Amino acid sequence: MTSAVDLLVKDAGLLVVDGESEIPGGWVAVTSGRVTAVGTAGTEPEARTTVSAAGRLVTPGLINTHHHIYQNLTRAYAPAVSGTLFDWLTILYPLWSALDEEAAYVSAYVGMAELLMGGCTTSCDHLYVHPRPHLVDAEIRAARDIGFRFHATRGSMTRSVEDGGLPPRSVTQTLDEVLADSERLIKAHHDPKPGALIRVALAPCSPFSVTKEVMTATAELAEHHDVRLHTHLAEDHDEDTYCLETYGCRPVEHFEDCGWMSDRTWVAHCIYPNDDELGRLAAAGVGVAHCPSSNMLIGGGTARVKEMRELGLPVGIGCDGSASTDHASLWMETRGALLLGRYRGGPGAMTARDALDIATRGSARCLGRADELGHLRPGACADLVVWDLHEVALAGALSDPVEAWLRCGPARAWTTVVGGRVLVDRGEPVLPGLAEALRDHGRIARRMQQEA
Repeated sequence: MTSAVDLLVKDAGLLVVDGESEIPGGWVAVTSGRVTAVGTAGTEPEARTTVSAAGRLVTPGLINTHHHIYQNLTRAYAPAVSGTLFDWLTILYPLWSALDEEAAYVSAYVGMAELLMGGCTTSCDHLYVHPRPHLVDAEIRAARDIGFRFHATRGSMTRSVEDGGLPPRSVTQTLDEVLADSERLIKAHHDPKPGALIRVALAPCSPFSVTKEVMTATAELAEHHDVRLHTHLAEDHDEDTYCLETYGCRPVEHFEDCGWMSDRTWVAHCIYPNDDELGRLAAAGVGVAHCPSSNMLIGGGTARVKEMRELGLPVGIGCDGSASTDHASLWMETRGALLLGRYRGGPGAMTARDALDIATRGSARCLGRADELGHLRPGACADLVVWDLHEVALAGALSDPVEAWLRCGPARAWTTVVGGRVLVDRGEPVLPGLAEALRDHGRIARRMQQEA
């Protein structure tokens, strides 16, 4: 290499390049936001900036495929913690009707800081309550201020409680409002170029919160603008009942009838498809965002991840809502995937490497970015994490650093790099606006919860 690279991360105990390649004592070289080379100790290039991994595990950045960041304003809200999914939603919708641009911005800023601290370098967010305009724009502004890689999924709800749905009228919109704002956001913010930090996807909330017309028209709009599609699907038995009573079919059949059965689509949860439906989803290339902690806390079952992967479905990791999961750590979700996989299928059903692969390459497939995210091969976006576990937690864990990373813990990101920029350094976010955002977040959260 003839000239100095921009950033060198070196002295890794183990560098995980991807699911097939690991380098003991490895290093990663970064130039212009891309991985330019990886290698073994003693072959490092000159670099303008060097980060020492000091014997720690280095992996690709984890990727969050399903989230509701604004819900960190109502985390662990006592009246809702013991309800079913539908109970939980009914209690919280009135609180979320207070969401405005300032609340959307500060919740996103704080939420992205938390994601970075948990090793997440790319996240989508499913914002589906729209009591006021320009809430998604506010989230995108926060992502740009931070330098975070962000897929804004423009959610929508049109079926209020008056129309047989769950949400109040104050957080729903009409079909025309949804389509007009969806197109506006795509034109204003979606960046289709390789290496993009900001992309937009379209995301009606669920079969029980929008009409069939919204689902169908949104799929057509996504096709026209070549953007991705996202929604909740097959999350709860109540959803089965609702779809049978309203549409005369099960949720997956309704999903297919609306034109969503394609590799443009990834869905959240997907707990209750039957075998035939799962096969149809796999054949179409539909991705699944697996949300372990949310599934366990709401008690609604969990996705058949092993079977899905064997069928070839792209399966990624999702945090889900900050008011159901109540945290935004992709490390915790990846560990949850390991535990649930083994709990469901036995000790051979899931390894730490399987869980890491789901949280990196699997998630990248869900977002349509397997070429440049989820791995550290030369040419990939330079999104990576140096992990830190306390020496007490690692005492005796000598044989396998990847298994130790998820089995021991708790782990935190010591260094998080997005597009070649260090955004977490020595375990702390390098975000100048974080203190002010936290103060504003506390003020807004207190007001939102006290006014309920």
